[in-house]
Amino acid sequence: MIVTTTLSVEGRRITEYKGVVFGEVIAGVNFVKDFVAGLSNFFGGRSGTYEEELINARQQALDEMEQRAAQLGADAVVGVDIDYEVLGADNGMLMVTASGTAVRLD
Repeated sequence: MIVTTTLSVEGRRITEYKGVVFGEVIAGVNFVKDFVAGLSNFFGGRSGTYEEELINARQQALDEMEQRAAQLGADAVVGVDIDYEVLGADNGMLMVTASGTAVRLD
């Protein structure tokens, strides 16, 4: 499955548009990660715990989007966009959404 942020795939022609596909992940951030991230914030530096959570959530959203495209019989997903939002009473949830257009290629 080809996944690209561009609207086309170089050297290939889009023969059919299958529809818009999404992958959504909502991940909770637990107390321990909050505490460790707070230490990084206080002392400076990058928060590896949050970065790892973000990387995992993004990959899961992309994987889910690809699976939905495959179910439609697509060869590729073009025009991919990834959005991030924080949710919950104390912004304790991270939502990652991947979206794009599922297509068939020649």
